[in-house]
Amino acid sequence: MGDLERELRDLSAWLETPDPPDVTARVRVQLSRPAPRRRRWRSLAAMALVALLVAVLPPTRAAVADAVAGLLRFAGVSIATSSAPALPSGTPSPLPAQRATALDEAQRAVRFPIRLPAKLGPPERVLVADPDATGNCRVATLLYDGGALRIDAFDGRLDLAFHKEASPPGVAWVQVNGDFAIWVDSPHVLSYVDRAGEVRRETARLAASTLIWQEADVSYRLEGALTEAEAIEVASSLR
Repeated sequence: MGDLERELRDLSAWLETPDPPDVTARVRVQLSRPAPRRRRWRSLAAMALVALLVAVLPPTRAAVADAVAGLLRFAGVSIATSSAPALPSGTPSPLPAQRATALDEAQRAVRFPIRLPAKLGPPERVLVADPDATGNCRVATLLYDGGALRIDAFDGRLDLAFHKEASPPGVAWVQVNGDFAIWVDSPHVLSYVDRAGEVRRETARLAASTLIWQEADVSYRLEGALTEAEAIEVASSLR
């Protein structure tokens, strides 16, 4: 029980959610029943707490297990937490085979629809990257404000595409259009994960505040000098 309690306390740093469902009545009913040993009472209490966490976390067992372990996987992005993430050194490399292109050409280069945020309008530049053997690219990027504001879109059905290293207090659950999303409210190390599942450290860079969400099997990263409310407003305006 000691290890489980510590893990659940550590997990609490990840959570920022609406009011959870009230499980008090169910717990009281269980505790009112005869229990032969104190160990049974502690087991019931632990089960109730785990049920509560499952209710407020995204509805996947993997999300719960990874969050307890300090590695959260969500919408094609993994987030590893540590007290002091190592800062990248040198100039970061671009994503594999990254190139600039017109918006209509970018749409033909990826297998998912490229949606534009109504709050921002047409992008200043469009990038595509990491093509497979057939030429289909894995990532499409929309750039605004001279590149300081960006939206990365990638097929959410594929394996991980980005890896972040951040401190737990700066990572929180939020919502975009009623679905789960993640808000990272401070600069953090961002690396690309290639098709073989390897973290490409040469691409590591210090990223700005970021919103991560998923819609219709497409994953998104919105990064830039935005507040949480502004980022959610932009994300909600995708058309």
